[in-house]
Amino acid sequence: MTRLGLEQHVVDRKVYERTVQRFREARAALPTFAELRDPARIPQAVWAELAGVDPDAAHPLNLYRVHWWNDDARRGRAALPAHVVLPESFTGVAAPIVVILGQRFPMIHAHKVLAAYACLAPRLVTGQFDPTSQRAVWPSTGNYCRGGVAISRIMGCRGVAVLPEGMSRERFDWLERWVGEPGDVIRTPGTESNVREIYEACEELERDPAHVVFNQFSEFGNHLAHYLCTGDALERVFESLRAADPALRAAAYVSATGSAGTLAAGDALKERHGARIVAVEALECPTMLENGFGEHNIQGIGDKHIPLIHNVMNTDIVVAISDRATDALSVALEAPAGRQYLRTRRAVPEAVLDRLPAFGLSSLCNVLAAVKTAKHLRLGPHDAVLTVATDGAELYASEMDRVRPRDFPHGVDAAAAAEAIGRHLLGAGTDHLLELSSVDRRRIFNLGYFTWVEQRGVSLADFTARREPAFWTGLRELVPAWDAMIAEFNAQTGAAVSAARR
Repeated sequence: MTRLGLEQHVVDRKVYERTVQRFREARAALPTFAELRDPARIPQAVWAELAGVDPDAAHPLNLYRVHWWNDDARRGRAALPAHVVLPESFTGVAAPIVVILGQRFPMIHAHKVLAAYACLAPRLVTGQFDPTSQRAVWPSTGNYCRGGVAISRIMGCRGVAVLPEGMSRERFDWLERWVGEPGDVIRTPGTESNVREIYEACEELERDPAHVVFNQFSEFGNHLAHYLCTGDALERVFESLRAADPALRAAAYVSATGSAGTLAAGDALKERHGARIVAVEALECPTMLENGFGEHNIQGIGDKHIPLIHNVMNTDIVVAISDRATDALSVALEAPAGRQYLRTRRAVPEAVLDRLPAFGLSSLCNVLAAVKTAKHLRLGPHDAVLTVATDGAELYASEMDRVRPRDFPHGVDAAAAAEAIGRHLLGAGTDHLLELSSVDRRRIFNLGYFTWVEQRGVSLADFTARREPAFWTGLRELVPAWDAMIAEFNAQTGAAVSAARR
C-alpha cells in the first residue's frame, strides 16, 4: 500500500520531523484537498496576499492556486471555473460541449500540477518523502513532470523530470528554466507512446534510495484529486448552465486516458448525474480498442498500457482520435484564415474564438471525442457533453512548425483552413468508437495485468481488488484523513498562521 500512496498514518517519524522543519523555514503551508475543491474555504488573508504573487513564480502561496477556480488573470478567484460552451456552429452537433480550461492553473498553465500536488502532499504528511535529502522523480509525458518540478522547487528540494525526448520543445524550454541542474531532466527514448521506457528509467533511479518516484499512473492521490476537484468544478459549471436551461442533462463526460487521473471526474459525474464515461486514446496506438501499439503525437495521453488508477469497470465508451486530426486542427484554428472562416462562414461567437488558444493537442482530442460521442448517442440541444482542455496551444508552437509544411504545403489560406475544419471537426464520424460490454471491460481491465503485476510488482490481490466498485468508493475515506494530517502538519510548521498573516 505504501508504494500506491494509500497510507494514512506517519510511516517515518524522523522524516516527518525534518519535513516539518523544512516547511517551517520556507514558511510554506499545504492546502487541504477540501480547499482545492472549494477555494472559498481558503482564508481571506491568503487570498489578499495572493493578489500580489506572480502566478508563475515558485512562491509557496501558489500552492493555493492549484485549483480550477482561478480567474483569467490567474490572480483572483472566479465566480465559476473558467470554461467555454462550444456551440453547434463550431462543432456541428446540437449538443453543447462544455470545456473547463486547464490553462488557468499556476506555474505550468496546465491542470497536471493538481495531480502532482495530490501525489506529493500525502507522502509529505505521512513521512514518506524527505525534502531535505531526497529527490522527487516525476515520470511523465510532459505536463505532470513540469507540475512536479514546480512544486519541488517551492519546497526547496530537487525535482527530476523523466519524459520522452520527442516531446515538444516548449516543455523542455520550461524545464530548463525550473530544474536545479541540467541532469535533473532525463530524456527517455521515443515519444508519447513510450511509457515503458519512462518506467525503466525510473527503476534505474529507484536503486538509489535518495530518489522517490511519484508515479501518476499508479498513485491514487491523482485519482482522488480529480474525483473531488475536477468533478466538482465540472458539476458547478454544469449546474450554472442548467439554471438557464432546466431541461439540460449531463449526458457524457469525455477525457483522454493519459494517467487516467482526469477520468476520475467522470466517476463523480456518473454518480450524481448519470453521465456516461468516455475514455479516449490515439487511433495510432489503439490500446483499449484493439490491445494495440503504435506511436502518435497527441501529447499528454501516454499509452500502450492501462493505468492502475483507471476505474475500467466504470467506463462506458472508448473512442480513438487520430493525431493527424489534432495536428491539422491546431494549425487551422490558430491561423487568421481559420478564425475568419469560423467568424464569417460559421458565425461562431467571438467569445468562443477568444478561448481557442486554451486548446492544446490533447484538448482538441477531447473536443473531437466529444463530437463523436454526441453523434453516436444522437444527443440533442439539452444533452451536455462535459470535458477538459488540459493545456493551451502555446505549448505546441514548435510542433505546429513541423505540421505546417506537411499538412499545409501551400499555406493556411481560407480554403485550406475550411477544408481542415470541415474534414476533422465538422465531418468527424462515429468510427473508432466502442460502447463497452461487460466482456470489453474485463478485456481492458485484464490488459493492465501485464504492466502492473508482471512488470511493476503490484500484488495480484491489490490489482484484482480494483474490479469492485467498493474499492473505489472506499478510497474516498482517505481524503478526510489526509486533510486532517495536512491541518496537523501546518499546525506543526506554523506556516498556516504565517500564510494568513503575510
